[in-house]
Amino acid sequence: MALELKRIAVDESIEEMLTVIKADGGVIIEGLFETGLISSMRDDILAAAKNFKPGAATQGLGELGKKFVGHNTIRFSSLGKISEAFFDMLENPIFAALADNILLPNCGSYWVNTGQAMLIGPGSDAQPMHRDCNNWPILSLVDWPNGPEITLSAMIGLDSVTEELGATRVIPGSHRWKDFKDYGTPDMSIPAELNPGDALIYSGKLVHGGGANCTKNSWRLAMHLSFVLGWIVPEESSPIDYSDEELASKSPRVQRLLGHRSYDPKPHFGGGLWLRHADQI
Repeated sequence: MALELKRIAVDESIEEMLTVIKADGGVIIEGLFETGLISSMRDDILAAAKNFKPGAATQGLGELGKKFVGHNTIRFSSLGKISEAFFDMLENPIFAALADNILLPNCGSYWVNTGQAMLIGPGSDAQPMHRDCNNWPILSLVDWPNGPEITLSAMIGLDSVTEELGATRVIPGSHRWKDFKDYGTPDMSIPAELNPGDALIYSGKLVHGGGANCTKNSWRLAMHLSFVLGWIVPEESSPIDYSDEELASKSPRVQRLLGHRSYDPKPHFGGGLWLRHADQI
């Protein structure tokens, strides 16, 4: 039976979205982000992209990281430093409800793992298939694949994202495979094609990877926004990227997501984290 990546309209119920994510590991939510907001985000990302060299991002892993990113791919984070639209995206009620349901059973609160521009250039090869939870392998291996959900991600179309342009490829159901290191094969994957504002929402356990850009002169314009359990270290250094003054006018949710609030484990067992002079921020 052929694999299928389900698409759900943004006005469908949260329960239906969660059911699909649980069964398949991911779902495309059509129109998750308003098109005007996405247009602002796209324009600001394209303006900032001029300052970043294709293939330069390392993901903190040196040459191995460069290979993972790709020779003609531009990646950069700290998106709130270049666009106010990013803060509005953090307030999205649908994505918040999904993250609450999936992550809060294992934490008192969660924070941004990374908000990253992912622009795949012409002639780029497909990215190696992987799971986002690979960043925390020791925790991920606890009772795999039945252990806690660590991270929830959104791959968001900033423009039309087609298979030819390098749409993210996923293997539905791979979040339940018994072998943590089994990433399947590329021919098992299917593309998550997106319109502007659509988002592929997926579990950190799902096998996926950026697709090959088979065009001669067009870029895949997309961004990644993910949340991670509040008691583990995220990819992005948001707490030092943004000053207290920069976030003073933002909502408590945005401040918490960007590491400017302490971690309170309640209603779960545990201690307070991310304190300042031993006091809660």
